[in-house]
Amino acid sequence: MVKRDTVPVQPGTRYARSGDVNVAYQVLGEGSVDLVYVDVISHLEIMRELPFYAAFLDRLGSFGRLIVFNQRGIGMSGRVAGVPTLEMRIDDIRAVIGRGRVRASSRFRSR
Repeated sequence: MVKRDTVPVQPGTRYARSGDVNVAYQVLGEGSVDLVYVDVISHLEIMRELPFYAAFLDRLGSFGRLIVFNQRGIGMSGRVAGVPTLEMRIDDIRAVIGRGRVRASSRFRSR
């Protein structure tokens, strides 16, 4: 038996404009349910290299369409001076939801 290593496929990173910042996001999976995952601190492309994190996202994506993004100033999203306000963060979520053509969604974040 020949053992072959497989390389996971990285979802394409897209960007949504929120005010003067580009917010990086990725879409995984398919289905009628949209799940928006708000991670606290991450990097979309580097975090996918961690097997446990990739498996977690793939599992979430198996339930429907998963939209995961980097908050402004973090990961692949645009840099900002200072700490973003709650309103800015909400605007970022709205921008990603609009750009990702999210219908009705469920949202959650890690602790």
